[in-house]
Amino acid sequence: MQAHLRPQLERYVQRLAELDFLLSRQDILADMQQYRRIASEHAEVTQIASRYSRYQAHAADLQTAQELLQDAHSDADTLALAQEEIAHATQQMQQLEAELQRLLLPRDPDEARNAFLEIRAGTGGDESALFAGDLLRMYTRYADSQGWKCELISASDSELGGYKEAVLRIEGERVYGRLRFESGGHRVQRIPATETQGRIHTSACTVAVLPEPDEAVAVQLNPAELRIDTFRASGAGGQHVNKTDSAVRITHIPTGMVAECQDDRSQHRNKAKALQVLAARLQEQERSAQAAKDAALRKGLIGSGDRSDRIRTYNFPQGRLTDHRIGLTLYKLPSIIEGDLQEVLDALQATREAELLAQLQPQ
Repeated sequence: MQAHLRPQLERYVQRLAELDFLLSRQDILADMQQYRRIASEHAEVTQIASRYSRYQAHAADLQTAQELLQDAHSDADTLALAQEEIAHATQQMQQLEAELQRLLLPRDPDEARNAFLEIRAGTGGDESALFAGDLLRMYTRYADSQGWKCELISASDSELGGYKEAVLRIEGERVYGRLRFESGGHRVQRIPATETQGRIHTSACTVAVLPEPDEAVAVQLNPAELRIDTFRASGAGGQHVNKTDSAVRITHIPTGMVAECQDDRSQHRNKAKALQVLAARLQEQERSAQAAKDAALRKGLIGSGDRSDRIRTYNFPQGRLTDHRIGLTLYKLPSIIEGDLQEVLDALQATREAELLAQLQPQ
């Protein structure tokens, strides 16, 4: 094991003992919010500390086997068992070291957060809007498969179906961490339903995945910089929604950024959700500005997730999905468009981890 990893791992072992003690205290058990926070950290620390403990146990077995191998009094059977144990312990240690390196990688502080997923139709007119609807269904079905909860915050329908724009809130375990690499330009190649000549058209949509900020962040927005308009919700929503000005549109005057919500019957709740979306967009703007200044991040294989990046092509005639950032091509587009995104997301995560590992290697 690389020497620089051991001090970090020892700290995790010490921290696990501290967390075990904290979780045994009655005052912690009585405070549910604090208990959940400590229990969550305990689960993460245990992943690392338990693997390090197993690594140390295999290292001890390896040393014992090597001593037997060098012992002049060892018989043939003992030597064979020692060689077997050396091979087994070495293989286990290599696997555990790789897992520990991955677990020790620096994490995005927003990784565990819920997320807002925004889809906007781009070039391609009605076909682009139809593709936006397909993407919305794809992400919703993937979320369902993960046990996540989806909530359509706002949507602008197109005339022939699909959406000009849709904003989805997704709640669940590590939502942003799983979906963050979906931001960018998504291109589709297929024969549109409106095409009479059978020609293949190319259209595009943009996707943005934004971590949901703390509730306090929305409160920190300066009210003097906000223009809040109410209007009557469009589309389905029942008689109450259609008869009252419950929908809310909030404009951030300095940037011109707009967020709206017409999902709820309550104007108050719609306002709170729109504030969260606006705060998430402003936070993402700051994040993107910082990323643009970071040359190392700009050179990353996966990239910054800017919406102008063309990240993926969905080729329906060939049943092919290609992620251009990592050179991944899968001929299973029908199942992917129905929500089977696991293989794609795993490949993106693995590539990102390989990038970070390469950056952390001692020069």
